[in-house]
Amino acid sequence: MTRLSFWLCSLLLGFLLTSSDTALADDARAVMTGTNGEALGTITLTAAPTGTLLRIELEGLTPGPKAIHIHSVGDCTDPSDGFVASGGHVNPDGTKHGLLNPEGPDAGDLTNFYVHDNGYAWAEIFTSLASLDGGVGATILDEDGAALVVHTNSDDHTTQPIGGAGARVACGLIEPIE
Repeated sequence: MTRLSFWLCSLLLGFLLTSSDTALADDARAVMTGTNGEALGTITLTAAPTGTLLRIELEGLTPGPKAIHIHSVGDCTDPSDGFVASGGHVNPDGTKHGLLNPEGPDAGDLTNFYVHDNGYAWAEIFTSLASLDGGVGATILDEDGAALVVHTNSDDHTTQPIGGAGARVACGLIEPIE
């Protein structure tokens, strides 16, 4: 083997080894709880240069499309009351709700995800409307925290105030991973 071939093979091997092990680190996590206090899974949030990536892994939800939003208060202590302590969406600019609304969206608006017939959901959602530290869009990890809230239905992305998403069925306090 020539020196050039050796160096090229070494370089390629090094690239393959590092690229296969370079998963993004999770910067924050929300442990999701249902209205009966049952643990439903975890959503991890990872800072990206242009926003935040959310990785959803939940089970025990009713099947079908679901809305998820970032709520402005980090409080999920009232499951029997439908998690109203989490407040409304993160919305420092006072815009209207809805990714399709010409007067929106607010910073807490996210795309829908799907729960399979067995109650399991796995999805990745990206938002450029909010970031963990406020570097892009609204700040998620501010003084009063924030929560992720799952609704019983999908969001139509236009109807006020929550896109017809229905009741809040799961909530998770967003906490930094140390």
